[in-house]
Amino acid sequence: MVGKRRMPVLAVLATAAFGACARGGAPHVTPKPGTTAAARITAADVLPTPAVVEPREGQFTVTAETTVTADASNKDVARIAGMVGQYIQRTSGMHIQTAADADAHSISLAITPGDNPEAYELTVSPDRVSIVGSGPAGLFYGFQTLRQLMPVGGEYEALLFDNPQPFAIPSVHIVDAPRFEWRGAMLDVARHFFGVDDVKRYIDLLSLYKMNRLHLHLSDDQGWRIEIKSRPALTVIGAVTEVGGTTGGFYTQEQFADLVAYASARFITIVPEIDMPAHTNAALSAYPELNCNGKSPAPYTGTDVGFSSVCVESEATYRFIDDVIGELSAMTPGPFLHVGGDESKTLSPAQYATFVGRVQSIVASHGKQMIGWDEIAAV
Repeated sequence: MVGKRRMPVLAVLATAAFGACARGGAPHVTPKPGTTAAARITAADVLPTPAVVEPREGQFTVTAETTVTADASNKDVARIAGMVGQYIQRTSGMHIQTAADADAHSISLAITPGDNPEAYELTVSPDRVSIVGSGPAGLFYGFQTLRQLMPVGGEYEALLFDNPQPFAIPSVHIVDAPRFEWRGAMLDVARHFFGVDDVKRYIDLLSLYKMNRLHLHLSDDQGWRIEIKSRPALTVIGAVTEVGGTTGGFYTQEQFADLVAYASARFITIVPEIDMPAHTNAALSAYPELNCNGKSPAPYTGTDVGFSSVCVESEATYRFIDDVIGELSAMTPGPFLHVGGDESKTLSPAQYATFVGRVQSIVASHGKQMIGWDEIAAV
């Protein structure tokens, strides 16, 4: 799980997710803007390690005269071209123009349809940079590789430069495609709440390493983090705590939609998790009818697990779950809903199996595919 105000290291998770090798290395650090020499690229300079890396002689120098060229009629290509220009400006302070036709010193983007829409080819030469994707996602991942070859200043606000400065990118030819369809990381916002801007920063880091799933842990004993309009007490009562007793928080449905769109623009699918039947103290505090004794437990701000459970024999529990899953499904364009299922220590195997079966039917009734932690495999 992720502690508050600390971003996890994603490089290890990304090492084997893309490319032909299971080996990775530290991101390549190119010279600061204003210098002219750039080191030769090796396979260890890009994470995940690409399938093919061919170092070449020379370097491409990005200057204020450099253009980003793309087919403006293709919305995906034009959008990614805009991202490239924005990132160059963030990295160097230079404003780069976008053009329809390649000139003698340009970064060109194009899509050539292929069998794997996430595949790409990146070629850097002294005269030109070319990124060709087999689909929009492949083009975007080619940009992420180029991003790793640029100066590190673009990744850290403290290193941004006030004055526009040119920078060099080593010449190289890279061909890559993913090894795994699901390349994901989790962020636990239930035990410690992270605001929208923090989650967007996390999404940016995921995209740098070509991950394409964000598992967002939205509920637990310590807090409930997503607005459910039919169940307002979840956020009025269940969202105001977190581990350690500090104030929690939650996402409105509009904020969640913003996160979904932000992730989608970076080819990341958000997989929301509502943990059940255990890890539910925040929900039980808000709706006492979910408890078999009909009483609201006190808010919980510790770190123990397995002590809470919804009342699996009560129809009120399944009406509640249907309300929550229904609204969350409407907010989630991706096909998956995560229902937890872990560390349920107060139920018998038969109770647990019956519960998981009913929840799976509820998820399916809202057009989604249920996934969960490994405990549900037995069911």
